[in-house]
Amino acid sequence: MDRLQLFERINARYSALASATHSLSCGPAVRFAPLVAGQICVDLGCGRGLDVVHMASMVGPQGAAYGVDTADGMLERAEREALRRGLHNAHFLKCPLDALTLPSAFADIIISTDALSHAQSKREVLTELHRVLKPGGRFVISDVYSLEPVPEHFREDTDAMAEGWAGAILRHEYIATLQELGFDALCVFEESEPYDMGPIEVVGFTVAGQRPLG
Repeated sequence: MDRLQLFERINARYSALASATHSLSCGPAVRFAPLVAGQICVDLGCGRGLDVVHMASMVGPQGAAYGVDTADGMLERAEREALRRGLHNAHFLKCPLDALTLPSAFADIIISTDALSHAQSKREVLTELHRVLKPGGRFVISDVYSLEPVPEHFREDTDAMAEGWAGAILRHEYIATLQELGFDALCVFEESEPYDMGPIEVVGFTVAGQRPLG
């Protein structure tokens, strides 16, 4: 699959949804994030920026919250909301989730809600997440996993990837990838009942962990 084509398809799809009123997320990652004043927080796939606004308010002016997305429409709406609320510690970046334009060992908390299943390689996104987290930093991800392997031809389908289900992997693969990358203190907070997404069955879940201090 052409990487630029996928990037542009996701941009078009979610920019068009920026003004929608319905929820676009699969789980409450931010609800499980232990926010403390002065922290640096990042939301991967921030959409309209409401979680970024919440985090910026919680960490205060000594901290900061960064939203990362690929959809121009979402980022424009997020920036307007932060400006409306007078939050000068909320910042928004356009970049792929597997090539973050953020420094290494930068963030205390990284969250993501319903975004990682758009990625061609979940491992590459999680590798970037590990790089950007400070030692001792924590992540909370709300995502989906598939009950059966996703047929490979769907992973080459731009529309299927942009819809956010073709990038799903099996539960044990997800956990094993986190462990192989060096995360520990892994915890699954909640899991949904299986439901149909495209031609496959998926489960929504929220998983957390940390980058070790050592």
